[in-house]
Parts: sequence; C-alpha cells; structure tokens
Amino acid sequence: MTNPAIPIPEMLDFLTRLLKTPSPTGDTEAALAYVQANFAELPVIFHHPRKGGLVFTWEGNGARPRALTAHVDTLGAMVQRIKSDGRLVLTPIGSFDWHSVETEGCTVLTGKGLAYRGSILPVKASVHIYGPEARQLERVAENYEVRLDATVFDEEDTLDLGIRPGDFVAFDPRVEVNSGFVRSRHLDDKAGVACIYGALLALHRAGLAPRFRLEVLVSGYEEVGHGAATGIPEDTVELVAVDMAAAGDLQNSDEFSVGICAKDSGGPYHLGLRRQLEALAEANAIPYRTDIYPFYGSDGEVAWRAGADLKVALIGPGVDASHSYERTHTDSLEATARLIVAYLLSE
Repeated sequence: MTNPAIPIPEMLDFLTRLLKTPSPTGDTEAALAYVQANFAELPVIFHHPRKGGLVFTWEGNGARPRALTAHVDTLGAMVQRIKSDGRLVLTPIGSFDWHSVETEGCTVLTGKGLAYRGSILPVKASVHIYGPEARQLERVAENYEVRLDATVFDEEDTLDLGIRPGDFVAFDPRVEVNSGFVRSRHLDDKAGVACIYGALLALHRAGLAPRFRLEVLVSGYEEVGHGAATGIPEDTVELVAVDMAAAGDLQNSDEFSVGICAKDSGGPYHLGLRRQLEALAEANAIPYRTDIYPFYGSDGEVAWRAGADLKVALIGPGVDASHSYERTHTDSLEATARLIVAYLLSE
C-alpha cells in the first residue's frame, strides 16, 4: 500500500501560526487551544490532564496501543523583579544562552490579560556610552533587562501598568519561510507538533487509521524536564517522541531528513524500536539520519523516569542552531511526517 501524501502547505500554515502563538513553559493554554482546534477534524477524543497539556485518542485495535508525544512549550522567561528605573529583571525558563536573545523583541504577558512589548538588552547596551565595557560585559541573567515600550521612569510606573513579578515573557519567534526553509525561534518543538499534524491529517484524508489505538500527548513542560511524566495510559506499549534533531557541526543530523536518535544525554533509546523505525525509513525511501545528541533530553526519557513500562524512541525534523534562532527545511518536516505515517500503519 502506498503511504498517503503529506499535506505540506497545510502543515506549514499550521506551523507558522503555532510559532506565532506565544507559549513559554507554564503559559501554554493559547497554543494548546490552537492545536485542539486544528486537530478537531480528526476522529479523536480530547482529554485535558489536570497538570496541563493536551491528550487525544484515536480509537482502534487495543492489542498494542501506541503513543506519540511532542511539546508545545518553548523557551522563555519570567519577570523576577522590577528595577528602580522601571525596567525588568528576568529569570530564564528553559536552557539557553543569554547572548542568543540579546536585542530580541519580547512580549510581557500580565496576570490581567494585558500584553506589553519590549526588548531584551544588556544593561550596558550602548558602546557610545560604555565603550569597551559594553563588549566585555558577561552574558548572564543579571546583566540583562527588558526595556518596555511604555513611558515608565520608576518601579511605580511599571506597577501601574499591571506588570508584576511572576509574569511570563515570550520571545519573538520571527518566523520566515524562504525557498523551503523555515526560520524561527521555537521550532523546538512546534515543528514536531506540526509533523504529527501533517501525518495524522494525511492518514485521515486517505481514509486510513493507525493500525493500533493511538494516544497523542502534546505536553507543556518539556523544556523544564517533566512534560511526559504523566498523560500516557498505562497500557501503552510503545512511545515515539517527536522532537527536533539537533543539526550542526559534529552532528550527523541535517535539515533535509528525519533524525532518529540512538542516544542522548539520558542514554540509549530502545534498540528494537529504533531499528524498526530505521527499517521503515529505508523501506519507504524516507531520508533519515541516525545521530547522538550529548547535550539533549526528551519527553520520552521523562516517561521512562516516571516509571512507564514501554518502548521509547525519538525522531524529529533536523533543526539548525537549536535553542537559538533556529531553522529547518520542508524536506525534513515531510520526511518526519512520512516516517510517523509509516510507523502508525506498520505491524
């Protein structure tokens, strides 16, 4: 049987809109609502875990239930305190280097539902004022601040806007699609969610269904290490985490194939399931790269650490400059979606 074609234009449109929906870890409800609205075309049942996130079930043969997971939460920050001049000190959410968000635009999301624009700047940003000190400033959290696009001169002015410590700060994604490339922050892991979307849409529109009952967990706490600790039914026998493949120097992954992870910072993934995915890629002429990621972890390992008794594998689109200003290619998105389809239709 020929696998169904992936609806690439719809997958890209879904991805770009999702990338433009702010969802720093801990404040993901808008993105999850967007995901649910788009997956509503499928014959699935939605569940809302108390912890957060989204789970949906495509009913079917219960002999060997399978699961997919991807995460919608992204890197971001939170207001730690308001300075005497009204500017904001941030605490990071997730793991990134501060130089990667230097001069980035951002949005402060207040508890009252207001949003304020600003810029993330070093405290000594101007070489005209600070000279060599600006270039030598250590790139650590305490040396950065948010300059609000609001008329504020002191702490009280900022408080009057409704901004408080604990408010979330979302980094601008700056999404562009050029010559097949998708350039944006937060492709980790909104690209993975898009690949699942493209795969399941392709199955449904071809009149097909997964061979076994399918559970999909869209988690909201992956970037802080406990996204898939809950949400996967106990009778699930296999879990494929769909997350980015780190492409770049010293890596085998690239932006034009699907990455299959053999080992990351948490150790090896399930050998039998990994070999099955590699064989499916070869049988279906899907370009793939097997790789090892020494500074990387996934929600698949989180499920294992939480005590899940299942096989776990990790695949995903190749993403260059991960946790910085990222880039992938539609070839990689398509290859990942095709491998998901092949897996879901396999014995």
